[in-house]
Amino acid sequence: MSDLSNYRKSYEKSELQESNIPEDPINLFHRWFYEVEEFGGVDEVNAMTVSTIGLDGFPKARVVLLKKFNEEGFVFYTNYNSEKGKAIQQNPNICLSFFWHSMERQVIIKGIAEKTSKLDSDNYFASRPDGSKLGAIVSPQSEVIPNREFLEDKLKELEKEFEGKEIPRPENWGGFLVRPVEVEFWQGRPNRLHDRIRYRLLEDYIWKIERLSS
Repeated sequence: MSDLSNYRKSYEKSELQESNIPEDPINLFHRWFYEVEEFGGVDEVNAMTVSTIGLDGFPKARVVLLKKFNEEGFVFYTNYNSEKGKAIQQNPNICLSFFWHSMERQVIIKGIAEKTSKLDSDNYFASRPDGSKLGAIVSPQSEVIPNREFLEDKLKELEKEFEGKEIPRPENWGGFLVRPVEVEFWQGRPNRLHDRIRYRLLEDYIWKIERLSS
Protein backbone atom coordinates (compact mmCIF):
# COMPACT_ATOMS: atom_id res chain seq x y z
CA MET A 1 0.00 0.00 0.00
CA SER A 2 1.27 3.49 -0.87
CA ASP A 3 1.20 5.88 2.09
CA LEU A 4 0.53 9.44 0.90
CA SER A 5 0.01 10.98 4.34
CA ASN A 6 3.19 13.07 4.08
CA TYR A 7 2.16 14.81 0.85
CA ARG A 8 1.93 18.48 1.83
CA LYS A 9 1.66 21.82 0.07
CA SER A 10 1.22 25.35 1.37
CA TYR A 11 -1.22 27.42 -0.69
CA GLU A 12 -0.10 31.05 -0.78
CA LYS A 13 -0.64 32.51 -4.27
CA SER A 14 -3.87 34.49 -3.88
CA GLU A 15 -6.99 35.19 -1.84
CA LEU A 16 -10.73 35.53 -2.42
CA GLN A 17 -12.58 38.29 -0.58
CA GLU A 18 -16.24 39.31 -0.73
CA SER A 19 -15.19 42.95 -1.14
CA ASN A 20 -13.61 42.22 -4.51
CA ILE A 21 -16.05 39.95 -6.33
CA PRO A 22 -18.90 40.64 -8.79
CA GLU A 23 -22.58 40.00 -8.06
CA ASP A 24 -22.80 37.03 -10.41
CA PRO A 25 -20.56 33.96 -10.82
CA ILE A 26 -20.14 34.15 -14.60
CA ASN A 27 -18.20 37.41 -14.33
CA LEU A 28 -15.96 35.98 -11.62
CA PHE A 29 -15.42 32.81 -13.68
CA HIS A 30 -14.47 34.99 -16.65
CA ARG A 31 -11.94 36.86 -14.50
CA TRP A 32 -10.41 33.70 -13.07
CA PHE A 33 -10.30 31.87 -16.41
CA TYR A 34 -8.27 34.56 -18.13
CA GLU A 35 -6.07 35.19 -15.10
CA VAL A 36 -5.13 31.51 -15.15
CA GLU A 37 -4.54 31.62 -18.90
CA GLU A 38 -2.30 34.67 -18.54
CA PHE A 39 -0.43 33.24 -15.55
CA GLY A 40 0.39 30.03 -17.45
CA GLY A 41 1.31 26.62 -16.14
CA VAL A 42 -1.90 24.96 -17.37
CA ASP A 43 -1.85 23.22 -20.76
CA GLU A 44 -5.61 23.38 -21.31
CA VAL A 45 -7.31 25.99 -19.16
CA ASN A 46 -10.69 24.88 -20.54
CA ALA A 47 -10.29 21.26 -19.42
CA MET A 48 -13.04 20.40 -16.94
CA THR A 49 -14.46 17.35 -15.21
CA VAL A 50 -18.06 16.50 -16.07
CA SER A 51 -19.81 14.36 -13.46
CA THR A 52 -23.11 12.61 -14.19
CA ILE A 53 -25.33 9.94 -12.69
CA GLY A 54 -25.19 7.01 -15.10
CA LEU A 55 -27.98 4.74 -16.26
CA ASP A 56 -26.60 2.15 -13.80
CA GLY A 57 -27.11 4.54 -10.89
CA PHE A 58 -23.41 5.18 -10.31
CA PRO A 59 -21.78 8.62 -10.56
CA LYS A 60 -19.10 8.93 -13.21
CA ALA A 61 -16.64 11.73 -13.94
CA ARG A 62 -14.56 12.39 -17.05
CA VAL A 63 -12.54 15.28 -18.45
CA VAL A 64 -13.90 17.18 -21.46
CA LEU A 65 -13.17 20.60 -22.94
CA LEU A 66 -15.29 23.67 -22.32
CA LYS A 67 -15.98 25.32 -25.66
CA LYS A 68 -18.01 28.39 -24.73
CA PHE A 69 -19.37 30.24 -21.72
CA ASN A 70 -21.59 33.28 -21.35
CA GLU A 71 -24.37 34.62 -19.11
CA GLU A 72 -26.50 31.54 -19.96
CA GLY A 73 -23.96 28.97 -18.87
CA PHE A 74 -21.26 26.59 -20.04
CA VAL A 75 -21.17 24.67 -23.34
CA PHE A 76 -19.40 21.46 -24.36
CA TYR A 77 -19.94 19.01 -27.22
CA THR A 78 -20.26 15.25 -27.30
CA ASN A 79 -21.92 12.21 -28.85
CA TYR A 80 -25.51 12.17 -27.59
CA ASN A 81 -25.52 8.36 -27.79
CA SER A 82 -22.41 8.01 -25.63
CA GLU A 83 -22.61 6.87 -22.00
CA LYS A 84 -22.23 10.52 -20.96
CA GLY A 85 -24.86 11.75 -23.43
CA LYS A 86 -27.43 9.15 -22.40
CA ALA A 87 -26.83 9.84 -18.71
CA ILE A 88 -27.37 13.58 -19.17
CA GLN A 89 -30.56 13.07 -21.17
CA GLN A 90 -31.96 10.83 -18.42
CA ASN A 91 -30.79 13.06 -15.55
CA PRO A 92 -29.77 16.59 -16.61
CA ASN A 93 -28.55 17.54 -13.11
CA ILE A 94 -24.77 17.46 -13.54
CA CYS A 95 -21.60 18.91 -12.07
CA LEU A 96 -18.67 20.63 -13.78
CA SER A 97 -15.37 21.24 -12.04
CA PHE A 98 -12.13 23.00 -12.91
CA PHE A 99 -8.84 22.63 -11.05
CA TRP A 100 -6.16 25.16 -11.96
CA HIS A 101 -3.15 24.06 -9.92
CA SER A 102 -0.89 26.85 -11.17
CA MET A 103 -2.98 29.42 -9.28
CA GLU A 104 -4.30 27.06 -6.58
CA ARG A 105 -7.90 27.51 -7.69
CA GLN A 106 -10.91 25.28 -8.13
CA VAL A 107 -14.41 25.99 -9.44
CA ILE A 108 -17.35 23.61 -8.89
CA ILE A 109 -20.54 24.19 -10.87
CA LYS A 110 -23.87 22.49 -10.26
CA GLY A 111 -26.19 22.95 -13.18
CA ILE A 112 -28.95 21.65 -15.40
CA ALA A 113 -27.95 20.55 -18.89
CA GLU A 114 -29.92 20.93 -22.08
CA LYS A 115 -29.08 20.37 -25.73
CA THR A 116 -27.90 23.41 -27.62
CA SER A 117 -29.74 24.40 -30.79
CA LYS A 118 -29.02 22.52 -33.99
CA LEU A 119 -27.66 25.75 -35.45
CA ASP A 120 -25.17 26.11 -32.59
CA SER A 121 -24.05 22.50 -33.00
CA ASP A 122 -23.80 22.90 -36.78
CA ASN A 123 -21.68 26.04 -36.46
CA TYR A 124 -19.26 24.48 -34.00
CA PHE A 125 -19.01 21.24 -35.99
CA ALA A 126 -18.22 23.26 -39.13
CA SER A 127 -15.31 24.94 -37.30
CA ARG A 128 -13.61 21.62 -36.48
CA PRO A 129 -10.76 20.17 -38.57
CA ASP A 130 -11.85 17.49 -41.04
CA GLY A 131 -10.09 14.80 -39.01
CA SER A 132 -12.11 15.67 -35.93
CA LYS A 133 -15.32 15.75 -37.95
CA LEU A 134 -14.66 12.28 -39.33
CA GLY A 135 -13.68 11.05 -35.88
CA ALA A 136 -17.09 12.08 -34.57
CA ILE A 137 -18.76 10.05 -37.32
CA VAL A 138 -16.46 7.03 -37.02
CA SER A 139 -16.61 6.44 -33.29
CA PRO A 140 -19.61 4.72 -31.68
CA GLN A 141 -18.54 6.38 -28.44
CA SER A 142 -18.65 4.24 -25.27
CA GLU A 143 -19.64 1.08 -27.18
CA VAL A 144 -17.53 -2.09 -27.13
CA ILE A 145 -15.46 -2.57 -30.31
CA PRO A 146 -13.30 -5.55 -31.36
CA ASN A 147 -10.00 -3.67 -31.68
CA ARG A 148 -8.42 -0.34 -32.67
CA GLU A 149 -8.21 -1.41 -36.30
CA PHE A 150 -12.01 -1.33 -36.39
CA LEU A 151 -11.90 2.46 -35.99
CA GLU A 152 -8.87 3.04 -38.19
CA ASP A 153 -10.35 1.01 -41.08
CA LYS A 154 -13.64 2.85 -40.79
CA LEU A 155 -11.81 6.19 -40.80
CA LYS A 156 -9.97 5.28 -44.02
CA GLU A 157 -13.27 4.40 -45.68
CA LEU A 158 -14.81 7.74 -44.69
CA GLU A 159 -11.73 9.69 -45.81
CA LYS A 160 -12.25 8.27 -49.29
CA GLU A 161 -16.01 8.81 -49.21
CA PHE A 162 -15.76 12.48 -48.19
CA GLU A 163 -12.62 13.43 -50.12
CA GLY A 164 -13.23 16.93 -51.48
CA LYS A 165 -16.73 17.02 -49.99
CA GLU A 166 -18.37 18.80 -47.09
CA ILE A 167 -18.62 16.62 -43.99
CA PRO A 168 -22.09 16.84 -42.37
CA ARG A 169 -22.67 16.86 -38.64
CA PRO A 170 -24.14 13.57 -37.37
CA GLU A 171 -27.58 13.98 -35.81
CA ASN A 172 -26.36 12.22 -32.67
CA TRP A 173 -23.53 14.70 -32.09
CA GLY A 174 -23.93 18.17 -30.63
CA GLY A 175 -23.68 20.49 -27.68
CA PHE A 176 -24.95 20.66 -24.13
CA LEU A 177 -25.53 23.97 -22.37
CA VAL A 178 -25.19 23.71 -18.60
CA ARG A 179 -27.21 26.41 -16.85
CA PRO A 180 -25.67 26.93 -13.39
CA VAL A 181 -27.74 26.91 -10.21
CA GLU A 182 -24.76 26.93 -7.84
CA VAL A 183 -21.12 27.89 -8.37
CA GLU A 184 -18.38 27.55 -5.75
CA PHE A 185 -15.01 29.25 -6.07
CA TRP A 186 -12.15 27.75 -4.04
CA GLN A 187 -8.87 29.59 -3.51
CA GLY A 188 -6.07 27.81 -1.68
CA ARG A 189 -4.78 29.62 1.41
CA PRO A 190 -2.11 28.88 4.06
CA ASN A 191 -2.77 26.48 6.94
CA ARG A 192 -5.69 24.88 5.11
CA LEU A 193 -7.86 27.94 5.85
CA HIS A 194 -8.95 28.11 2.23
CA ASP A 195 -11.32 30.71 0.80
CA ARG A 196 -14.62 29.22 -0.39
CA ILE A 197 -17.25 31.51 -1.88
CA ARG A 198 -20.53 30.03 -3.09
CA TYR A 199 -23.09 31.62 -5.40
CA ARG A 200 -26.61 30.15 -5.20
CA LEU A 201 -29.24 31.07 -7.77
CA LEU A 202 -32.43 32.35 -6.16
CA GLU A 203 -34.60 33.66 -9.00
CA ASP A 204 -34.46 35.92 -12.04
CA TYR A 205 -30.65 35.66 -12.15
CA ILE A 206 -30.32 36.93 -8.58
CA TRP A 207 -27.45 35.19 -6.80
CA LYS A 208 -26.97 34.75 -3.06
CA ILE A 209 -23.29 34.95 -2.08
CA GLU A 210 -22.09 32.92 0.91
CA ARG A 211 -18.72 32.13 2.45
CA LEU A 212 -18.15 28.49 3.38
CA SER A 213 -15.81 27.15 6.01
CA SER A 214 -12.74 25.42 4.66
